[in-house]
Amino acid sequence: MKPTQALHESGQSLWLDNITRKMLDEGTLTEYVDELSVTGLTSNPTIFEKAIAGGDVYDTQIQELLGSGVDVDDGDVFFALAIDDLRRAADEFAQVHERSAHLDGFVSLEVSPEFAYDTAKTVAQAAALHHQVERPNVYIKIPGTPEGLPAIEETIYAGIPVNVTLLFSSQQHLAAADAYMRGLERRIAVGLPPDVPSVASLFMSRWDRAVAETAPAELVNRLGLAIGRRAYRGYVELLASPRVMRLMNAGARPQRLLWASTGTKDPSASDTLYVEGLAAPFTVNTMPDTTLLAYADHGAPVQSMPADGGDAEEVLADFAKAGIDVDAIAAQLQREGAEAFVASWTSLLATIESKRSALAGAS
Repeated sequence: MKPTQALHESGQSLWLDNITRKMLDEGTLTEYVDELSVTGLTSNPTIFEKAIAGGDVYDTQIQELLGSGVDVDDGDVFFALAIDDLRRAADEFAQVHERSAHLDGFVSLEVSPEFAYDTAKTVAQAAALHHQVERPNVYIKIPGTPEGLPAIEETIYAGIPVNVTLLFSSQQHLAAADAYMRGLERRIAVGLPPDVPSVASLFMSRWDRAVAETAPAELVNRLGLAIGRRAYRGYVELLASPRVMRLMNAGARPQRLLWASTGTKDPSASDTLYVEGLAAPFTVNTMPDTTLLAYADHGAPVQSMPADGGDAEEVLADFAKAGIDVDAIAAQLQREGAEAFVASWTSLLATIESKRSALAGAS
């Protein structure tokens, strides 16, 4: 049995943190589904920018959009390209979606950061994007920043599946879970079905990169997994809470915890560090191609994280003794993540504008 299949059978969903039209055209995604137990995928502006800039596979559609007679800006072009790709990917996972009773088999599309501080516009765009994709197995990604939490609640209340992104700590994860549950509770209060799925994406590898220059040698590459174990303990406790049980009794499903940014950044560390260390049932691990292929090739046997977090608090106490403030780093990482989201979006639009100009000149 391949390590990826064993991980899947242990109760964790393996998702791909990538999408390109070339991958769809050449059957690579189908291969991952059939041979590596992949049951969903995530996307972001950086992934699409690399795909659009990296070749001519999108050129024909861009030219068609420019020649349609409809005034489209660079953002409109991006969403048209992304939605076409994600529809195809969603169809690839349709059987998984049905087989899992609509728990798994999702793809994700991110809202524009232009509306990051405007709840009403974020909610409106989330609804519009979900309607445009026209697939039931699509998550709309909304940042779990303080400004994003009201939009998450409203979007869930509207019945739209949400992937909460840019979470870096157990505290931030639990705040996102609270926003999700508020949306469900409001639906129940007015007689609407509460079966609106969601995942909460906790970013892992950036922790170890953030302290690479300051952590003592014995603690190098141990912070991310300790943060993950603390978050998993909080997650398990949340799942067993009366609040979640009441929601489940009304027909809801708990929001699943998703491990994001699980590609190893340190070349001296194991390339499967954040796959092997974050194995746990009723969670998702979304990983880049290189990490997925590495784990399929030489992943260690599955050992699920202990429900009580294992040695997480002991390791985090060692970081505190070394003068490393994890709460401050969590806030910093979320702030930097939000800024990087804006920068990535700006770069994406510039790439599309450059591509448009080149195609217009060629024609």
